[in-house]
Amino acid sequence: MILPQMALVEQEFDPHQIEDITATVAREMVELNLGESIKPGDSVAITGGSRGIANIDLISRVIVDELKKLGAAPFIFPAMGSHGGATAVGQIKVLANLGITEESVGCPIKSDMEPASLENAALDYPIYIDRNAMNADHIVAVNRIKAHTKFEGPVESGLMKMMAIGMGKQKGASYYHKAAVRLSFQRIVENVGLEVMKRCPMLFGLGIVENAFHETCIIRAIKPENILTVEKTLLKIAKQRMAKLPVNEIDILIVDQIGKDISGTGMDTNVTGRNYDLLGDFTTHPTVKRVFVRDLTDKTEGNANGIGLADFTTTRLVAKMDKQKTWANAITGISPEKGAIPIHFDTDKEVLNACFQTIGDISPADTRIVHIRNTQDVHRVSISHAYAAEIEQNTTLKMITHWKELKLDSTENIKNPFSQFYGDQTVK
Repeated sequence: MILPQMALVEQEFDPHQIEDITATVAREMVELNLGESIKPGDSVAITGGSRGIANIDLISRVIVDELKKLGAAPFIFPAMGSHGGATAVGQIKVLANLGITEESVGCPIKSDMEPASLENAALDYPIYIDRNAMNADHIVAVNRIKAHTKFEGPVESGLMKMMAIGMGKQKGASYYHKAAVRLSFQRIVENVGLEVMKRCPMLFGLGIVENAFHETCIIRAIKPENILTVEKTLLKIAKQRMAKLPVNEIDILIVDQIGKDISGTGMDTNVTGRNYDLLGDFTTHPTVKRVFVRDLTDKTEGNANGIGLADFTTTRLVAKMDKQKTWANAITGISPEKGAIPIHFDTDKEVLNACFQTIGDISPADTRIVHIRNTQDVHRVSISHAYAAEIEQNTTLKMITHWKELKLDSTENIKNPFSQFYGDQTVK
């Protein structure tokens, strides 16, 4: 099989990041004068999400330390809907994979899948809240603010969604995903989030924005009454800073790894342009004919949600799938298509051959291929020679290797083109 010439290119993104995370979080909290609201001994429940947010272990630790200085008794509770197999132990394990343990953050972690219910609330639906959090004197919501993979609007993935969906455990997440078919996710997130702030002891929200290098660039501690307004502003900034692929027309997109630590859909649909959803498909770019996913991240613990968005995958990925976790997550999110297992082969060579056969009358040498590690890391991208003219005209792209044939190893799997920069081995 003739394979195309490939080269590594580097994209130019805004590199701004926060140098001192500890000082920034502490300063943001001090500016809220929390001592006016907290009494010695007050319990404070802090959300722990399922995403691989940069510095989330350190950020969580600083929040805990600052609350302790005020005499509070903080604890962390998983706020991640159905993730972790929708079990209390599984959700603790998700947090541990993100670096959040009782030892690392210096406080208890309380995990319970049976939520408290607030009847006759927003939109005539009950509100579900983690019962440990509901019994606390105060609640702190912590989340990254970014474009969502399921809907678009003034607020998407962030603090409002954390309060409306994540804090409600699987029962709340399942309930409101279903309700979104009729009411829209945007309406659910805003109205339920506002109702939570009205009826629950919210102390503050901590919004995080990352740059295209998956580095923390903004941290804001926000009073409850200002969360909606501030989050709308931060979302606009997040969308400006988010990573994107350098080209729009792609024949084959190769993704080394997907996982819940990367995106709720395993691979961010705002990066791949590939989305199927009952609530609609708002993605427009890039246009990708075939998506080939090679493996799962270790931290996803077998949850392969989003694999159904690929056209082809490998037998090794399918063997690593935890079907219970994957399907519980996909069904809760009313997205069974995202848990569907695509056509798979034992080797990358076989998958590539299937891709070449299903993209139209294009020779492998002329195929437009983009190869990425994952959708969080697209600073460096391996790209085929068919894009040579576009690269020359794009002043934000820099060639960092010469053109050379896409290489397979002795097991007929792709040799990792990124190992010289990241030290990781070929995905197997």
